[in-house]
Amino acid sequence: MREEVFVRFARDREFELTLSGHALLAPDAARHWLDEQFVANDCQPLRASGKVLTVDKVLALAAAVGAERFAQDAAWAAAFARAVTAALGRPMVRVDVEASAVTF
Repeated sequence: MREEVFVRFARDREFELTLSGHALLAPDAARHWLDEQFVANDCQPLRASGKVLTVDKVLALAAAVGAERFAQDAAWAAAFARAVTAALGRPMVRVDVEASAVTF
């Protein structure tokens, strides 16, 4: 199965992360990876209540690491894509940092 994650920072700064033939992550392992990265990268909750949904973690993490991390660290970007598709249970995910939106 082919999975894709698009991460957009600006009109001219978008990354297409295509996964095919990679080992799939279990949803629990994917959420654990996102949790670890959320803390390691000093991400902040997007909601005033402090509640952090999985899509909020995905968006906050992409914003925190920035376009340079995606451009310079292909292994990390692939791990991000695997975790996002597994945690959200979707084969195609668009993360638009500029618009603060995650769509399927």
